[in-house]
Amino acid sequence: MTTVTTVGEVVAAPPGVPATTRIEVRELDMMYGERVIQRNLNFTVQRGDIFVIMGGSGCGKSTLLRHMIGLVEPARGDVFYDGASFWGAESRERNRILRRLGVLYQSGALWSSMTLAENVSLPLEEFMDLTRVEVREVASLKLALVGLAGFEDYYPSEISGGMRKRAGLARAMALDPDILFFDEPSAGLDPISSRLLDDLILELRDSLGATVVMVTHELPSIFAIANNSVFLDAETKTMIAAGHPRTLLQECRDPKVHRFLTRGEAEE
Repeated sequence: MTTVTTVGEVVAAPPGVPATTRIEVRELDMMYGERVIQRNLNFTVQRGDIFVIMGGSGCGKSTLLRHMIGLVEPARGDVFYDGASFWGAESRERNRILRRLGVLYQSGALWSSMTLAENVSLPLEEFMDLTRVEVREVASLKLALVGLAGFEDYYPSEISGGMRKRAGLARAMALDPDILFFDEPSAGLDPISSRLLDDLILELRDSLGATVVMVTHELPSIFAIANNSVFLDAETKTMIAAGHPRTLLQECRDPKVHRFLTRGEAEE
C-alpha cells in the first residue's frame, strides 16, 4: 500500500490546532453475509482534517462511512474516537460519541413535509432541553451559518438542490458536533454550486474547528479542500493508498490510484 504524508500542503488543518488523532480505524473488515466488501482497513483522521474516502464505484466508500457512524457493525475491527472504542463500548457510551457527530447524507435527507427550520429543529427537540422559542432561534442561527437566513419557512421543494444540501448541513450541525461526515455532498450539483459548497465546508472547518470526513468521487472537491485521504480498491478489497490527494497524484505509482486521480487522462 502507498502511504504519502506531507507538510505544508495547500489545504492544511487550521493554524494553531495541535495534531491530534480524532478517529482511528483499526483492522476493519466489512462484509455483507459471506461477501467481503473491504478488509484490513487501517487509517487515522487528525483533528482539523478534511479527510476524503475515495475509490472507484462499488469499492465500499459509503459502506465504510456507515461503519464509522454506527449504522453497520464491522465483521472485524473497530473505530476509535479520541482513543475510545466505539464498537467495544456499551450503548450509553456509543450514544455519547454519536452526539458529537453530524452527518450530511447524499440526498440531504430532508423531510419534505417540514420547513427548513422544522427540519433543523428535529435533533434539537429530541436531545436538547430548550423552549420552542429557543429551538427556533438555534435553527435560524444554523441556517444563517450556511447562508440560508430568511429561508426558515421554505419547504425543501421550494429551494434549489444546492440550498437543500446546505439545509442538510445546517441540520447536521444542529447539536454542535465537532466531527462532520458527508456522503457525496456535491452529487447532483452544478460546478458553481459544488464550489460554493466546498468553500462553505472549508469555512466551517476553520471557524468551528470541526474535523470532516467526506465520501466523494468529485476531483475538483478532492483537490480543492482535502488534506488527507484513503483510497479503497474494489479488486483487492482493501486500501491501497493513503495521504494528501495532491501528493498521491504526484508520487503514488499505483496505476489504479493515478488513473482515478487523472480520470485516465494520462493514458490518452
